Amino acid sequence: MSDQESLQRIEAVRRFSRFYTRTVGVLHEGLLGSPFSLAEARVVYELAHHERTTANELSEELGLDPGYLSRILRGFEQRGLITRQPSEADARQNILSLTAEGWEAFADLNARSRQEIGAMLARLGTADQDRLVAAMRTIEELMGDPPPRRAPYILRPPRPGDIGWVIQRHGVLYAEDYGWGADFEALVADVAAEFLRTYDPARERCWIAEMDGQNVGCVFVVRKTDEIAKLRLLIVEPSARGHGIGARLVDECLRFARQAGYRRMTLWTNSILLPARRIYEKAGFQLVASEPHDHFGKDLIGETWERDL
Repeated sequence: MSDQESLQRIEAVRRFSRFYTRTVGVLHEGLLGSPFSLAEARVVYELAHHERTTANELSEELGLDPGYLSRILRGFEQRGLITRQPSEADARQNILSLTAEGWEAFADLNARSRQEIGAMLARLGTADQDRLVAAMRTIEELMGDPPPRRAPYILRPPRPGDIGWVIQRHGVLYAEDYGWGADFEALVADVAAEFLRTYDPARERCWIAEMDGQNVGCVFVVRKTDEIAKLRLLIVEPSARGHGIGARLVDECLRFARQAGYRRMTLWTNSILLPARRIYEKAGFQLVASEPHDHFGKDLIGETWERDL
C-alpha cells in the first residue's frame, strides 16, 4: 500500500469520526441535554453495568487518566450519585456503587439515549436500519477489544407500566411453579397499589432488572416503621436466573435502606421458596418466626426473616 493510499484511509476515518461525533451530539456541553459530559455519562453507564468495580478497573476499561477519573468520581460523590465501600480483597481499593440518586440519573440518561437513537433510526427504512447496524457491528469486530467485565443486565427505577408487569408476572410464575391461586395475585396487586399511592422517594424504592431490553426481575423496599424497612415482591424470571440478579436486587435494597436511615430490614416469605430463602440467608437475614397458613389455596408455612443494618 502506497503512502498516498494510507493517507486517504486515515482521512476517511477522521472524516467519519467528525461526522459521527456531530451526528450523535457528543460535542455538546451536556450529553443528550443532560448535566453530564460524555466522559461523566460513560462512567455512570459503566457503574450501572458492573456488579462490583473499582476506580482502577474503570480507569483501565475506559482508558481514562486516573486523575481525571478521580475528579469525576469526587464530583459524583459530592452530588450524592455514588458511594464507596472498602474492598474486602484489597483495603487500598474502594468498591464503587450508584446510590438511589445515581440510579435515577442513569435511568434518565438511558431513556434520553434511547429516544435520540430511536429518532435517528426512524429516519431510515427497515432495510437501511439493518445495513447501519451491520456496519456498526463490523467496526466493533474489527476495532474493538475483548468486551469488558459487565453484568448482562441493568437495574433501574420503574417506568410507566412496569408495576402492572410486576403484578402480572407474579401471578403467572407462582401459578405455574407452585399452583398458587388468585389470592396471591390479589395480594401482589394490593402491595403494588399501596406503593404507588403512598410512595415516599426518600424512604421507599423499586428496582426493575432489565436484560436485553426486557424486564426480568424486580424488588421493592417499603417503610414498615421509622426504623424498620420491609423487602417485598422479589422475583426473577426463569430465563434470567443464574446471573446473580436476585442477590443483586437484595443487595441494592440493603444499601438503600442504610442510606435512608433504617436500622433493620424485615421480609415475609414461604418455606417452599427455597431459592429466595437461600438468597436471604446469604445476605445475612435470619429466620425469626414461622406459622402455617392456606391463603393462596395451598397449605403453606409463612416465614418472617430479619437482619440488622
